Amino acid sequence: MKVILIDDELLAIEFLERQLMKLPDIEIVGTYSDVKSGRAEILHKAVDVIFLDISMPEMSGIELAEDIVRSKPDVSIVFVTAFHDYAVQAFELEALDYVVKPVSVQRLAKTIERIQKRTNNQLVIGEAAEKPALPSSIRIQLFRQLMIERPPGELKLLQWRTNKAQELFLYLLQYRGQPVRKSMLVEVLWPDYEIDRVYAQLYNTVYHVRQTLRPFTDYVKLETVAEGYILQLQNVLVDVDEWKSLQTALTAPSMEAVKDYLRVIEAYTGDYLGEYDYWWLESERERLKALWLHTSFALAGWYEEQGLTGEAEKCFLKICDIFPQEETSHFALMQIYAGQQMNNKVLLQYSRLESVMQEELGVEPSIHIVEWYEAWKKKMKIYI
Repeated sequence: MKVILIDDELLAIEFLERQLMKLPDIEIVGTYSDVKSGRAEILHKAVDVIFLDISMPEMSGIELAEDIVRSKPDVSIVFVTAFHDYAVQAFELEALDYVVKPVSVQRLAKTIERIQKRTNNQLVIGEAAEKPALPSSIRIQLFRQLMIERPPGELKLLQWRTNKAQELFLYLLQYRGQPVRKSMLVEVLWPDYEIDRVYAQLYNTVYHVRQTLRPFTDYVKLETVAEGYILQLQNVLVDVDEWKSLQTALTAPSMEAVKDYLRVIEAYTGDYLGEYDYWWLESERERLKALWLHTSFALAGWYEEQGLTGEAEKCFLKICDIFPQEETSHFALMQIYAGQQMNNKVLLQYSRLESVMQEELGVEPSIHIVEWYEAWKKKMKIYI
C-alpha cells in the first residue's frame, strides 16, 4: 500500500512514519512538511493513502483535501489532527478516517484494515457480473413534496437523517446548478448559532446529505466548490422545470391552444414543495402559484367569451379546489350560476366562500362581492 504523509511538523511526520512502518505491506512514497510541494507531488504520484494534517499554516488540510478528491477521487484520505472537533470536517469530505495525535500503532492498524476492506469491496464489485443498465434518466417531483425515482420507475420519498439535512438539500436543489456559498447556507439554516460551532454543523449536515444521495450518484451530485457547494443534476427530469417550459410556451388562448392550457393546468398537482414550511421557499412558491392562476383564469375567461359556460365553470371549480381562498374564482362561479338562474348554487357558492374566508383568514369576503351578493338576493327576493 503506497502512502504519503503531509504535516508541517517534521517531528510529527517522523513519528507517524515510524508507527506506520511497524505495520505490514506499507510503503511510504513521500513525506512533506511543505504543503505546496506535497500537493504538486500528490497529483503526479501513484498513491493509495494520504495521511494529512488538518492544521497547517499555508493551506488547511481541509482545503488541500478538496483539491485532492477532485483530481484523485479513488485515493483514501486519513486526517491527522490534535482535536476531535475536526472529525465532522473530515467526514464532510468523505475521508475514510481521522486519527488523533499521538497516533498509536493499534489505531493505525484499524485504519489500514478499513482501507483494505474498502479496496477489497471495490475489487469484488468490479469482478461481479455486470449490473443492470441504469435508466437513461430519472424523475424528481417538487410539486407538493420531494420525491425521487428509484428504478424501475417508482417515485419515493427520501429518508433523511435529520431535518436540517432535508432542508439543506432542498435549498441546494432550489438553486441547482448554481454555486451557493457556505456563509449563505449558514445564514439561512443556522442564523442563531455561535460562529465557532455553526460550520461544524454545516459540514456534518453536508456529510449526511451525501450519504442519502449515494444511490443516485449517477444523476445527483453535491460538489464542493470555492467557498461553497453546487448541486448538479444529470439526466434528471424535474416536474417543476417541465411545467415551467410548458407554461412559457403558451400562446394566447384559442381553440388550437386549449390542449396546451389544459396540460399546464393539470400538471400543477399542488404547491411547489407545499409540504415543507421553510420561509425561503415562499417567494418561488408564490411565483409559481401566480403563473398557474394566470393560466387558469386566462383559459376560463376565453371559455366565457366563446359561450362555453360549462368549461369555464370547470376551470373556476378547479381554482377553488386548489386555492380555496382565491375569491375571484368563487365570485365568477356565483355570476355564472346567477346568469343560469341557479339560485341554490349561488347561495351555496357564497356560503363556501364565506366559510373559507372566516376559517382561514378570519375576515369577511371582499366588499364588492358582498354588495353584489346582497343586491342579487334583493333582486331575486331572497330573504335569508
